[in-house]
Amino acid sequence: MRRSFLILSALLSAAVLAVLLWGGLTEEGGGSESAGAAMVSVTVPELTGLALEGEGLFRENCATCHGDQAAGRDGVGPPLVHKIYEPGHHGDGAFFLAALRGVRAHHWPFGDMPPVEGVTQDDVERIVAYVRKLQRANGIN
Repeated sequence: MRRSFLILSALLSAAVLAVLLWGGLTEEGGGSESAGAAMVSVTVPELTGLALEGEGLFRENCATCHGDQAAGRDGVGPPLVHKIYEPGHHGDGAFFLAALRGVRAHHWPFGDMPPVEGVTQDDVERIVAYVRKLQRANGIN
């Protein structure tokens, strides 16, 4: 009797956990209604110099997955204007490596990021300047 109770309790716990996890996934982007939508709201500051050059390069090479103004795309790719990508956690070198070599998924459920074909180190430098400018304008330092 006790063993049956333990098994039933374990199954019930697993079912509750599955429902909670499924609900969390659909609320955070697993639902098809918001697929591809921006994941965060981004304030865009005045852009100059390298950041302005980076905006166009970002649009051409990164926005398909990371969204307009690096706001992410629900179900597609993460926002770069996010505390996870603050300079103290993901330094500029992390962006260079991700763009030029690709990176294994480790913070988000979007899968691995392949290298970005055709971007140069100079391109990535400008893209990083743009992303960092967006981050600072949105309180991510």
